[in-house]
Amino acid sequence: NPMTEILFYHLQGQKLESVLPALLEKSLERGWKVVVQGSTEERIEALDAHLWTYRDDGFLPHGTWRESEAAQQPVLLTPNDGNPNGATVRFLVDRAPLPVDVERYHRIVLLFDGEDDEAVAAARAHWSDVRAKGFEATYWQADEQGRWAKKS
Repeated sequence: NPMTEILFYHLQGQKLESVLPALLEKSLERGWKVVVQGSTEERIEALDAHLWTYRDDGFLPHGTWRESEAAQQPVLLTPNDGNPNGATVRFLVDRAPLPVDVERYHRIVLLFDGEDDEAVAAARAHWSDVRAKGFEATYWQADEQGRWAKKS
Protein backbone atom coordinates (compact mmCIF):
# COMPACT_ATOMS: atom_id res chain seq x y z
CA ASN A 1 0.00 0.00 0.00
CA PRO A 2 1.94 3.06 -1.22
CA MET A 3 -0.02 5.24 1.25
CA THR A 4 3.04 4.87 3.46
CA GLU A 5 4.86 8.18 3.80
CA ILE A 6 8.63 8.07 4.12
CA LEU A 7 10.33 11.13 5.57
CA PHE A 8 14.08 11.63 5.26
CA TYR A 9 15.50 13.98 7.90
CA HIS A 10 18.94 15.33 7.05
CA LEU A 11 20.80 16.32 10.24
CA GLN A 12 23.38 19.03 9.68
CA GLY A 13 25.39 20.08 12.71
CA GLN A 14 22.61 18.62 14.88
CA LYS A 15 22.81 15.73 17.25
CA LEU A 16 20.20 13.00 17.04
CA GLU A 17 19.68 13.47 20.79
CA SER A 18 18.55 17.04 20.28
CA VAL A 19 16.23 16.26 17.36
CA LEU A 20 14.58 12.95 18.22
CA PRO A 21 12.66 13.89 21.42
CA ALA A 22 10.65 16.67 19.74
CA LEU A 23 9.76 14.43 16.78
CA LEU A 24 8.64 11.68 19.17
CA GLU A 25 6.56 14.17 21.19
CA LYS A 26 4.77 15.28 18.01
CA SER A 27 4.01 11.67 17.13
CA LEU A 28 2.53 11.02 20.59
CA GLU A 29 0.45 14.21 20.42
CA ARG A 30 -1.10 12.77 17.26
CA GLY A 31 -1.93 9.56 19.09
CA TRP A 32 0.55 7.45 17.16
CA LYS A 33 2.45 4.44 18.47
CA VAL A 34 6.11 4.54 17.54
CA VAL A 35 9.00 2.13 17.30
CA VAL A 36 12.55 3.55 17.07
CA GLN A 37 15.18 1.27 15.58
CA GLY A 38 18.86 1.95 16.14
CA SER A 39 21.97 0.07 15.16
CA THR A 40 23.31 -1.29 18.44
CA GLU A 41 22.08 -2.23 21.91
CA GLU A 42 24.50 0.29 23.45
CA ARG A 43 23.11 3.13 21.37
CA ILE A 44 19.53 2.19 22.26
CA GLU A 45 20.42 2.12 25.98
CA ALA A 46 21.97 5.59 25.64
CA LEU A 47 18.91 6.98 23.81
CA ASP A 48 16.66 5.38 26.44
CA ALA A 49 18.58 7.14 29.23
CA HIS A 50 18.55 10.42 27.30
CA LEU A 51 14.76 10.34 26.81
CA TRP A 52 14.29 10.20 30.60
CA THR A 53 16.43 13.28 31.21
CA TYR A 54 16.35 15.57 28.16
CA ARG A 55 14.13 18.12 29.85
CA ASP A 56 13.12 18.91 33.39
CA ASP A 57 9.49 19.80 32.83
CA GLY A 58 8.44 16.96 30.60
CA PHE A 59 8.14 13.25 30.42
CA LEU A 60 8.17 11.18 27.26
CA PRO A 61 6.65 7.76 27.98
CA HIS A 62 8.81 5.09 26.39
CA GLY A 63 10.53 1.78 26.97
CA THR A 64 12.95 -0.67 25.37
CA TRP A 65 12.62 -4.06 23.72
CA ARG A 66 14.01 -5.73 26.85
CA GLU A 67 11.03 -4.91 29.07
CA SER A 68 8.15 -7.24 29.77
CA GLU A 69 5.69 -4.40 28.97
CA ALA A 70 7.28 -3.72 25.57
CA ALA A 71 3.97 -4.37 23.77
CA GLN A 72 2.20 -1.62 25.75
CA GLN A 73 4.80 1.11 25.19
CA PRO A 74 3.71 4.15 23.14
CA VAL A 75 7.36 4.61 22.10
CA LEU A 76 9.57 1.53 21.92
CA LEU A 77 13.33 1.62 21.34
CA THR A 78 14.93 -1.44 19.78
CA PRO A 79 18.03 -2.56 17.86
CA ASN A 80 15.90 -5.18 16.08
CA ASP A 81 13.61 -5.17 13.07
CA GLY A 82 10.45 -6.33 14.84
CA ASN A 83 7.47 -4.22 15.88
CA PRO A 84 6.57 -5.50 19.37
CA ASN A 85 4.22 -2.62 20.26
CA GLY A 86 2.29 -2.66 16.97
CA ALA A 87 3.54 0.80 15.99
CA THR A 88 2.28 2.50 12.83
CA VAL A 89 5.24 4.90 12.76
CA ARG A 90 8.85 3.70 12.61
CA PHE A 91 11.89 5.88 13.20
CA LEU A 92 15.18 4.63 11.76
CA VAL A 93 18.36 6.05 13.27
CA ASP A 94 22.07 5.27 12.93
CA ARG A 95 21.66 3.66 9.52
CA ALA A 96 19.09 1.13 10.70
CA PRO A 97 17.75 -0.57 7.55
CA LEU A 98 14.32 -0.04 6.05
CA PRO A 99 11.88 -2.71 7.23
CA VAL A 100 10.89 -5.40 4.74
CA ASP A 101 7.23 -4.58 5.42
CA VAL A 102 7.36 -0.83 4.72
CA GLU A 103 3.71 -0.83 3.66
CA ARG A 104 2.56 -1.91 7.13
CA TYR A 105 3.47 1.53 8.50
CA HIS A 106 1.67 4.85 8.00
CA ARG A 107 4.97 6.65 8.23
CA ILE A 108 8.66 5.84 8.30
CA VAL A 109 11.06 8.53 9.46
CA LEU A 110 14.69 8.03 8.51
CA LEU A 111 17.13 10.34 10.32
CA PHE A 112 20.65 10.55 8.95
CA ASP A 113 23.78 12.55 9.66
CA GLY A 114 24.59 14.76 6.68
CA GLU A 115 28.22 14.90 7.79
CA ASP A 116 28.67 11.12 7.62
CA ASP A 117 29.35 10.12 4.01
CA GLU A 118 28.31 6.51 4.51
CA ALA A 119 25.05 7.56 6.15
CA VAL A 120 24.33 9.94 3.26
CA ALA A 121 25.09 7.22 0.70
CA ALA A 122 22.79 4.77 2.53
CA ALA A 123 20.00 7.38 2.71
CA ARG A 124 20.35 8.08 -1.03
CA ALA A 125 20.06 4.38 -1.82
CA HIS A 126 16.95 4.10 0.38
CA TRP A 127 15.48 7.21 -1.30
CA SER A 128 15.89 5.67 -4.78
CA ASP A 129 14.53 2.35 -3.57
CA VAL A 130 11.33 3.69 -2.00
CA ARG A 131 10.64 6.09 -4.87
CA ALA A 132 11.02 3.21 -7.34
CA LYS A 133 8.47 1.23 -5.32
CA GLY A 134 5.98 4.10 -5.53
CA PHE A 135 6.04 5.30 -1.92
CA GLU A 136 5.64 8.97 -1.15
CA ALA A 137 9.03 10.21 0.03
CA THR A 138 9.89 13.69 1.29
CA TYR A 139 13.24 15.19 2.24
CA TRP A 140 13.61 17.58 5.18
CA GLN A 141 16.42 19.80 6.38
CA ALA A 142 16.54 22.25 9.28
CA ASP A 143 16.95 25.96 8.59
CA GLU A 144 19.20 28.28 10.60
CA GLN A 145 16.51 28.57 13.29
CA GLY A 146 16.35 24.79 13.61
CA ARG A 147 12.91 24.54 11.98
CA TRP A 148 12.38 21.63 9.59
CA ALA A 149 11.71 22.63 6.00
CA LYS A 150 10.69 20.34 3.18
CA LYS A 151 13.35 20.39 0.46
CA SER A 152 11.84 17.90 -1.97
